[in-house]
Amino acid sequence: MPSQTTNPVFDLIWRTRLRRVATTFIGVLVVATLVLSIAKSRADQAFYTGYDASLPLNAELRSDDSTLGYRRIDLTFEGLSGEAVPTLLAIPAGDQAFPCVIFLHGIGQDKSFHDTIAPIFTEEGYAIATYDQFTRGERHLGDEASFVEEALGLRRRASVTVLETRRLVDYLETRDDIEADHIYLLGASFGAITGSTAAAFEPRIRAVVLTYGGGDLPKLFASAEAKAGLGRAHGVVSMIASYLMAPADPVHHVARIAPRPVLLQNGEQDSVIPPSAARALHKAAAQPKEVVWYEGDHIGLDEAHVERVLLDTVEWLGDH
Repeated sequence: MPSQTTNPVFDLIWRTRLRRVATTFIGVLVVATLVLSIAKSRADQAFYTGYDASLPLNAELRSDDSTLGYRRIDLTFEGLSGEAVPTLLAIPAGDQAFPCVIFLHGIGQDKSFHDTIAPIFTEEGYAIATYDQFTRGERHLGDEASFVEEALGLRRRASVTVLETRRLVDYLETRDDIEADHIYLLGASFGAITGSTAAAFEPRIRAVVLTYGGGDLPKLFASAEAKAGLGRAHGVVSMIASYLMAPADPVHHVARIAPRPVLLQNGEQDSVIPPSAARALHKAAAQPKEVVWYEGDHIGLDEAHVERVLLDTVEWLGDH
């Protein structure tokens, strides 16, 4: 049989077509990356826009219970236009107006945690308000939500928590039983991360307590819990998460809380918020600030420790 030989003309044409296809693919990839980068940049710039004090609050009372030694009010108010925010408000017994603490819960909690800690505050003469952050409690995305939906939901949660906290201040100012010039913010864990930014944008918040929070996203995502939960995927996932959540990094905003005072509380052996991330947030915060370190792991793992930290919070608020 005759031996097969390569046709040099055909070979040249084939190589030329391959180069064209490869060049076209690379070009499309570069353009797509550029377009997505521009789109994300614009989205990042508008991350905290949308607050509008002129929008109606459309507050609705769902229940008002006084059998617990304080008034437990279940209500909704409108955060962004058309979005009802389920909220619990505890007010001490009495006819006067009370100072009020806005409590921002952790990443896996919802407003029901309010019932656990409300007595600590009401017994000391403070009202306390907590709402379901986006994707939590009554605002849960559902068990069928995909990983992408959950990731985008977390990004939106970081954004709207800042806006909805400001709208909650709007609502509290309408109440005769709240001292409008004594509204404080307490954020725990994820609530401290978002709460630092909420307080930075909202000048009506008088003083701020950031409980077991942190900053510098790569440091945050390097926690022992994240590494254990993600395994071999940790490196890639943390890199993507840091990119996706970049505008929510509190180190970019926390200094704007000044000249209002800030109390920063953290755990020396925290497996959720690494001490290095806590120190990054401490460093970024401006004076006046006070830093307190506690022995042990992340807050919430020990009920007695939670009470101790919150009692320290109440004592500090009394001086501010």
